[in-house]
Amino acid sequence: MNAKEAVAIRINELCDERGIAVNALANKTGVSPSTIYSMLNDKSQNPGVVSLHKICYGFDITLRDFFNSDIFDSIELDAD
Repeated sequence: MNAKEAVAIRINELCDERGIAVNALANKTGVSPSTIYSMLNDKSQNPGVVSLHKICYGFDITLRDFFNSDIFDSIELDAD
């Protein structure tokens, strides 16, 4: 798994835990739904840290909390 895939899984995980739909998350954070959806699929290969920070704010967590997940322990380095 690469970092982009792990970020997408983590966003989905947090949405599920909190019962928040992507559109509701977008409204709460000011990040457009299209930006969030692109982070969740193959359109965005490099999720921006500013967008991630806003998403964390919407979840009421810090970036540290976001990345404090076992999912990020198995990230493979892209050879690109």
